Amino acid sequence: MKHRSVTVHVGPERIPHRALFRAIGLDDSDFRKPLIAIINSYSETSPGHIHLRSIAEAAREGIREMGGVPWSSMLSQFVTE
Repeated sequence: MKHRSVTVHVGPERIPHRALFRAIGLDDSDFRKPLIAIINSYSETSPGHIHLRSIAEAAREGIREMGGVPWSSMLSQFVTE
């Protein structure tokens, strides 16, 4: 099954992307699984967001259990791009 996440890491133009994914510990077998982003606004400086860390971790575990590869990013990275 082809996953939409292959657009992030397949092809010669995606060599830099694969290098970054490998730097965070992904290997060849991970690239055959769907990559699922967890966008989270957790921050230790915002008391109202402190609970989001445990929610994101539960999401990571669920993604792994279902055969996906989770990766996290802060919400602000996507809002500003």
